[in-house]
Amino acid sequence: MESFKNKFENTEITVTFSPQKCIHSEKCAQGLSEVFKTAVIPWIDLDGAKSSKIVSQIKKCPSGALKFSYNHELAF
Repeated sequence: MESFKNKFENTEITVTFSPQKCIHSEKCAQGLSEVFKTAVIPWIDLDGAKSSKIVSQIKKCPSGALKFSYNHELAF
């Protein structure tokens, strides 16, 4: 089982980052700089935006280094 040091959670989602996959396009920081901060550690702050915006930005990651999962089943 793979463990992630680069795992970030809020009440709605869990985000993982795989640095070995990252191509450093900085699309995450360019698109949502209030969450993805390149100059501080931890560099992902899930309190910086709504989870829906974070998910939308993660889906734009060209390398797949950023992934997310919902912590609870979504109610429709």
